[in-house]
Amino acid sequence: MRAARIAPGVGRQLLSLRPSTFLGQPGTGPAQRSYANGAAQAVLDKPETGVSSDASAREKPAKAESKSFAVGMFKGQLTTNQVFPYPAVLNEEQTQFLKELVGPVTRFLEEVNDPAKNDMLEAVEENTMQGLKDLGAFGLQVPSELGGVGLCNTQYARLVEIVGMHDLALGVTLGAHQGIGFKGILLFGTKAQKEKYLPKLASGEILAAFCLTEPASGSDAASIRASAVPSPCGKYYTLNGSKIWISNGGLAEIFTVFAKTPVTDASGAVKEKITAFVVEKSFGGVTQGPPEKKMGIKASNTAEVCFDGVRVPAENVLGEVGSGFKVAMHILNNGRFAMAAALAGTMKGIIAKAVDHAANRTQFGEKIHNFGLIQEKLARMAMLQYVTESMAYMVSANMDQGSTDFQIEAAISKIFGSEAAWKVTDECIQIMGGMGFMKEPGVERVLRDLRVFRIFEGTNDILRLFVALQGCMDKGKELSGLGSALKNPFGNAGLLLGEAGKQLRRRAGLGSGLSLSGVVHKDLSRSGELTVQALEQFASVVEAKLIKHKKGIVNEQFVLQRLADSAIDLYAMVVVLSRASRSLSEGHPTAQHEKMLCDSWCIEAAARIRENMTALQSDPQQLELFRNFKSISNALVEQGGVVTSNPLGF
Repeated sequence: MRAARIAPGVGRQLLSLRPSTFLGQPGTGPAQRSYANGAAQAVLDKPETGVSSDASAREKPAKAESKSFAVGMFKGQLTTNQVFPYPAVLNEEQTQFLKELVGPVTRFLEEVNDPAKNDMLEAVEENTMQGLKDLGAFGLQVPSELGGVGLCNTQYARLVEIVGMHDLALGVTLGAHQGIGFKGILLFGTKAQKEKYLPKLASGEILAAFCLTEPASGSDAASIRASAVPSPCGKYYTLNGSKIWISNGGLAEIFTVFAKTPVTDASGAVKEKITAFVVEKSFGGVTQGPPEKKMGIKASNTAEVCFDGVRVPAENVLGEVGSGFKVAMHILNNGRFAMAAALAGTMKGIIAKAVDHAANRTQFGEKIHNFGLIQEKLARMAMLQYVTESMAYMVSANMDQGSTDFQIEAAISKIFGSEAAWKVTDECIQIMGGMGFMKEPGVERVLRDLRVFRIFEGTNDILRLFVALQGCMDKGKELSGLGSALKNPFGNAGLLLGEAGKQLRRRAGLGSGLSLSGVVHKDLSRSGELTVQALEQFASVVEAKLIKHKKGIVNEQFVLQRLADSAIDLYAMVVVLSRASRSLSEGHPTAQHEKMLCDSWCIEAAARIRENMTALQSDPQQLELFRNFKSISNALVEQGGVVTSNPLGF
């Protein structure tokens, strides 16, 4: 497996998309230090994707308009070239190579790895680890010339999906190593750093870990306290601090560590900014704590890592001094599609268990799969798996095509996939009844393993704010531009007749003339119309809320959550429309089944969007609800728990 022939085909371009004056600077007000604002600012400053050849080769290009489909949704645009037709990025050689890998990996996971035993031992068995090293599974995206398999993102997604189907804890071990542990070296490393570290990391001879979270900084990654002070000679930094809940923390010998460093700005003032470092355990002063006791993914090592006076050579700075926060955000943004791919695999395996039970379990003289309640559960489980899988391979393909605008899409795929997998697995247990609650079938282990996916690599709550804020920032920039154009209407007639005209028609409920006709397959025209109608309503409410709140939108989290939920639903509608259209056009055997999955999803998603947007736009009860939530929460905090007394009075 290690003798790879395929080099990663990913984009290297950077964009510079800065927040608009309409919104003000991101990070104002109480939410200033949140991951959502910080991440949005970092990504908007310099989104970067894929594996670059050398950090020193990167240049800052001129500002450009985002080409992201998801960003366009917030502006009421249908920028379809990123999503239609559903992308097929692998050439014949890449496809054949991937097929050659799928068989051995699947057989290994079925015949060698034992998820239940790993869970009981709270560690991956040594023979499994060695077998994975022999397969080359620790360096799937490392270039072949540096000892890796050299997979592109789409090839990587397929193998991750297979691992996710069999053992999520094992997947976390592999993902923490290459998906985030040394991903920074791939993205930002110098030629010397790559040549020094990647061969041993790719072989699995040494493991890597990503060290960002601290006791006082979880989602608020910008508030880390670990420090790295440069020596007077400038040859090294002295690193001090502790990192908690680090995946592979007790096993790794190479760490990507984020710490505050003093940085002198253009005015001569010294400020503390985050810098990323490649730290070796062999430097000394690195202490790894015992494995944490966890609810799930027990076989994945999670431990505290402490750095006490660690002397880190200056050449081990990753990226530029002071750019560590952006480095961290790019690493996380770059890997989220893989989480969706893994969870699509998890759902595929779980659905098979649910179907097997439903097809064989008899109650009331009938196989339970004949009952409408069970049929609805199975159908919804299939829809959620289809959407997640469609998202994962859409994002991976966009990255392989060289797109630099996929941050919102990747976040959406992580949010959706982690929540869909939880729902699917919970429903599987419900279908299986008491058997599902038992340990033997293994579904309860999957449920325990899944719970963390809504938390790590950006909690879903924070990522929802990220999705909404980044989309609103781009829309705010457009509104600011229209405001400037109105000051010189004759010189900007084209702009005003175009975008302003669309907005006026949308506000009047006339529609802006957008259509997916000719893009989606004719058999999906009704779902295409539902999608356009949902987009029109969504964009109208986004605009209204931005005009009302302006930069204060960053503090309207009740509103932002609902905008994010609708954006997620809308993007899901588009990706399944694209995938089902391709299947129908190419005459796939499953095309009619995919049509039903797509139509069913679009009907329900459109209804949810309509309900959310109507409530945000004109329902005074919704505002009362938000006020009530705030007051109830404040009362709970003041009381230290439930405020009401027992109905019995004592």
